[in-house]
Amino acid sequence: MSKTDKHEEKDSQRADHLRLLEALLFASASPVDETNIRLRLPKSADIPSLLAEIAEHYRGRGVNLVKVAGGWTMRTAPDLGPRLKLEQKVQRKLSRAAIETLAIVAYHQPVTRAEIEDIRGVVVSTGTLDVLMESGWIGPKGRRETPGRPVTWVTTEAFLQHFGLSEIGDLPGMEELRAAGLIGPRPEFALPEIGQLAELPLSQPEEEREADRAAEAEAAEELAPRDSDD
Repeated sequence: MSKTDKHEEKDSQRADHLRLLEALLFASASPVDETNIRLRLPKSADIPSLLAEIAEHYRGRGVNLVKVAGGWTMRTAPDLGPRLKLEQKVQRKLSRAAIETLAIVAYHQPVTRAEIEDIRGVVVSTGTLDVLMESGWIGPKGRRETPGRPVTWVTTEAFLQHFGLSEIGDLPGMEELRAAGLIGPRPEFALPEIGQLAELPLSQPEEEREADRAAEAEAAEELAPRDSDD
């Protein structure tokens, strides 16, 4: 075999090694260290030289070869990151417990957690209030001057904006809700004026209560702080 043929064969092998290494870097979900690279490439492959060539090839392009945590990976060029950021609003359906709690706060504010529980007839989990606070629809407003000085809860400007209300007094009353078909015949009781407290017959079957507690626990878990791998 002539020197020219040997040179061409060597170039062909290097090109093949380069393609294989490039595919490995793009296919791997995490940085690949040189030990694992050597397991994939032939023993004759010059790993440092191949990495340097790929790094040079992608320099100034949309993706770059970078060394992270002792391994090599392809990453978006730093200057392009902000231009590729995508913000998406995720709508989360409120549980029945959260909807009832929101309604009680809206019609009885300022109201304490104990008063909400007294009206609903069940314990209000911290997760329910956290979900409503995360939505920006309720917030704390001072403390009730009673033993223990419990926090009182009220609706926010975001609540008014979301439901198209100019002020909290624009909330529909019992007759309006009945006329709209949103409520049917129920045992007689009066919907109190804003700021007054009364017990509403919001009884729930045990199965529904269990479902609400499960939904509240899931919501609390989603809102809990998590460790970041970044």
